[in-house]
Amino acid sequence: MKKAMVFGAGVSGNGAKKLLEKIGYEVILVDDKKGISSKDGLNMLGDIEIFIKSPGVPYNDLVKKVQELKINLMDEIELAYRYMKDKNMPTKVIGITGTNGKTTTTSKIKELLEFGGFKVAYGGNIGYSYGELLLEKEDLDYVVLELSSYQLENVDKFKADIGMVINLAPDHMDRYEKVDDYYDAKWNICRNQTKEDYFILNTNCQECVKRESKILGKKITLGIEKTRENQDVYSDENCVYWEENKVLENEKLGLRGKHNLENSMFIFTTGKLVGIPEEKIREFLYNTVSLEHRMEKFHTWGEVTFVNDSKGTNIESTKFAVEAYNHPILICGGVDKKLDLTPLIELINKNTDSIYLIGEIGDNIETLLRKSNYNSKKIYNCHTLEKVMEVLKTNIDKDTKKVVLLSPTTASFDQFKSYTERGRIFKELVRKNFN
Repeated sequence: MKKAMVFGAGVSGNGAKKLLEKIGYEVILVDDKKGISSKDGLNMLGDIEIFIKSPGVPYNDLVKKVQELKINLMDEIELAYRYMKDKNMPTKVIGITGTNGKTTTTSKIKELLEFGGFKVAYGGNIGYSYGELLLEKEDLDYVVLELSSYQLENVDKFKADIGMVINLAPDHMDRYEKVDDYYDAKWNICRNQTKEDYFILNTNCQECVKRESKILGKKITLGIEKTRENQDVYSDENCVYWEENKVLENEKLGLRGKHNLENSMFIFTTGKLVGIPEEKIREFLYNTVSLEHRMEKFHTWGEVTFVNDSKGTNIESTKFAVEAYNHPILICGGVDKKLDLTPLIELINKNTDSIYLIGEIGDNIETLLRKSNYNSKKIYNCHTLEKVMEVLKTNIDKDTKKVVLLSPTTASFDQFKSYTERGRIFKELVRKNFN
């Protein structure tokens, strides 16, 4: 029997294992926390034909040995795409990446296509693995994939029928040597497209425009501001335009905020490209609501409003959240992703009432804030959300109009399984302590 090795027993790895077993492979599952160690895996590579590296797995000694031996190394996304094509499935792929807005755009495109009458599912970096989706649902019209830079690093044959990079901003510098390495990994989403495919280009994103020459599909130009004479999709303060025709009224959009206007434009454009009538797209976008854990107003205590933005896992997304309110009380911190924190320190100085820090990066942020002359009496390095609640209760008055915003700026893995667990625990703690 043919043999394969899967490194990483998360959603992606388990999906790859099921798919390989369906194809007829004997699969060795390696995971340093849950199964065979990567060190032991080094001694089991002799007759391995395919090696699947899960997205979050580092390029450690095992992966380097696989590369040295020239074993066929791929990601689960690549494996699933090849399976789909080998089986001649009719499913088309909508691929979505970028630094901010991926999850909202992915989820809402999936919902819009369902609303438009298509058989559709989403997966990738959200929900299910691509491979599991294909095993469970062989008759999909579309699969909508949220794709991280990690998932796009080893693209070979994978391509999206409709691809998009929502925007690009520095992130994951604990993984990449240079920020351009991160951006280029994202840009692999358009690598194998042909003139039969579509790519939606954000003309307001300089890093996207810098890579425009790499676009191989039919290009749709989109931007919050009109930057080109013949731009396909753009907006002004009041409306969104498609080829100079007003198609959306901004104030009626269910997804609020400037960043969500950008997301809504990508959603609208995708709907147009798959043939959903404009009036049906409008009906959907006017009535849809924001996702859980993204700018989610979930609790009030007197005049105090609590907002859960646990999905805010980089500086740019926290900037969107903070600037949506008038000097909020900000709770942030988590994993140290080795980013330049200067923009965050400037944001906190300019736009926050006070700062409550959690996680492994909290000490670093506190040090930088003190050096920047931020009022030391407004810095609370609490380390945990539980401690934040304890200190907040003594510091805020329910009769004073305030916004308490959890927008961590970084990943959650130092203290939580995921941003969803972090957001859920935050909401539970708030409701318990401020009732």
